Amino acid sequence: MTTPLRRTIPIRPGLDLDLREAGTGGSPVLVLHGGPGPAGITPLIDHLAPDHRVIAPTHPGWEGTARPDELDSVPALAAAYLDLLGHLGLHDVTVIGTSFGGWVATQTALDDHEGRISKLVLIDAIGPVVPGQQVTTPARPPAATSDSASRMSARPAPQGGPSPQSMAAMRVYAGPAMADAGLLPRLSAVTCPVLVLWGANDTVVTPEFGRAYAAAFPHARFALIPGAGHVPIREEPEAVFAVLDFFLTSAGSATGH
Repeated sequence: MTTPLRRTIPIRPGLDLDLREAGTGGSPVLVLHGGPGPAGITPLIDHLAPDHRVIAPTHPGWEGTARPDELDSVPALAAAYLDLLGHLGLHDVTVIGTSFGGWVATQTALDDHEGRISKLVLIDAIGPVVPGQQVTTPARPPAATSDSASRMSARPAPQGGPSPQSMAAMRVYAGPAMADAGLLPRLSAVTCPVLVLWGANDTVVTPEFGRAYAAAFPHARFALIPGAGHVPIREEPEAVFAVLDFFLTSAGSATGH
């Protein structure tokens, strides 16, 4: 297990980003956490650090960090991370996002006009509106459709789930709908290879939602993780890492759904 370096980088006046960094060699990976916060992606950082330079920022508004007023949407947060990549002088970057972080990762790839991002990985991500699919979020309690679904939905998120402060920040970024109705049609503009990983038992965002997400990209592979729910890196890490490692090391690794 690696011990990440923690530092704060002033990206622009009024905006400092708290980072965890690990690893020194290999291509860079930007890892964006979901609602539960930075601790939820620690297994990813530990796994990737031996072969990659891993950069894992804390979204402003989480873990006691300040959220400037101008960071009031997912595109604004994505712009901050593109500024971060520019500040660090990084190219050939793989961006990995889990849940809410997957939405931010997708927007970051969409707005990457300098071509810094070479691969995108989404893990049980939210973001688009998919017809016929409803996202269950901590801000929107689930309907009790069955005993098993209720138990899955009630299962605590890693490290106890999002704090009230984190949930408030996420509502600001995500808006009242907790989704972007115009996102899905825009995904055809993402030309880099994309891996969409999904827990087969996810009741927050179903595999059907994930398949539709993947199908909207021109060059995406959809991979189902048996036995996992909404947090496959915690529930079935070995299966996730096997698929992820193949994607990261294989040329032209996303060719179909």
